[in-house]
Amino acid sequence: MRKFLVVLDDSRECLNAMRFAAMRAAHTGGGVTILSVITPEDFSHWVGVGDIMREEARERIEAHFEVFAKWMRDRQGIEPELVIREGEPVPQIIAQVQDDPQIGVLVLGAGSGKGGPGPLVTQLTRNSGSLPVPITIVPGDLSKEELEGIT
Repeated sequence: MRKFLVVLDDSRECLNAMRFAAMRAAHTGGGVTILSVITPEDFSHWVGVGDIMREEARERIEAHFEVFAKWMRDRQGIEPELVIREGEPVPQIIAQVQDDPQIGVLVLGAGSGKGGPGPLVTQLTRNSGSLPVPITIVPGDLSKEELEGIT
């Protein structure tokens, strides 16, 4: 089964990427893997605090994931899987694509504001020639109806 890999983060455009991935998976008989990356923090002097913060980050990610997972199950009939990795986002996204041979498409949401498409889109498009899968970039300001029309 081909899976769509979508990145769960705090960006507004993440929502449209999630919707697009779920709709495409539903229409093509695919699956969805949701990846969230916990960025490293330097807590070398406070190992216990770092562990607590890491656990709190995992709990927030799981709660956020459940909101998207419920929508995907209820609206699209898709049961997404959650993958949590630690490290810098771009290398972890690339590693996930390389580690899971079922991933067929990387789906990213692009910001539509003055700040440009966002750091993930910018960095990953620079590396797109070395990725083993295509990248789909979903504009963050598309409406639900527009997304339904293109999926």
